[in-house]
Amino acid sequence: MKAIKLFSGILLITLLMGACSSIQVATDYDRHVDFNQYKTFAFYKPGIDKAEISDLDIKRILKSIQYELQSRGYRLSENPDILVSIFTKEVDRVNVYNNVGWGWGWYGNPYWGMGYNTVSRDTEGSLYIDLIDANKKELVWQGKGTGSLITSGNLAKKEERIREFVKEILEQFPPVQPATRVAGVSGE
Repeated sequence: MKAIKLFSGILLITLLMGACSSIQVATDYDRHVDFNQYKTFAFYKPGIDKAEISDLDIKRILKSIQYELQSRGYRLSENPDILVSIFTKEVDRVNVYNNVGWGWGWYGNPYWGMGYNTVSRDTEGSLYIDLIDANKKELVWQGKGTGSLITSGNLAKKEERIREFVKEILEQFPPVQPATRVAGVSGE
């Protein structure tokens, strides 16, 4: 029975560690902007050119953004309502885990052994998606996704991770805005 509880505890810890690899999303927007006015978009090349990633990854990100926005009814246009820009940040992380060994001893009794350390490295990246009002040239919405990146050379996994980043960030766009009050009208 103790072994089942121990196995369940280890399984729970493993699942929680897997949950830590998800993408954390944060957004901010101008609360004075009516996002219903935006129907078309284009990519803002001067901003995108500053992204410090490969041109291939930029293409993957832009393709994913275009797909997500078009699936929400926005149209790519040469005369857009909003401009889309991106930038990225990348940090190498070193993780040290202090583990305790266990196994089965004499007569099937569990035992605890000496501890050992596990060191791993991964790369955490942040993708920022900026939406700029094309007429005013002002930032109106920004989404940021942060999570582990695929750097192992597996292109299929890398492309899937990029799509996941973009999708989770843009799930927050357009923002759900509270109903605006009409001046001079009170519902109280």
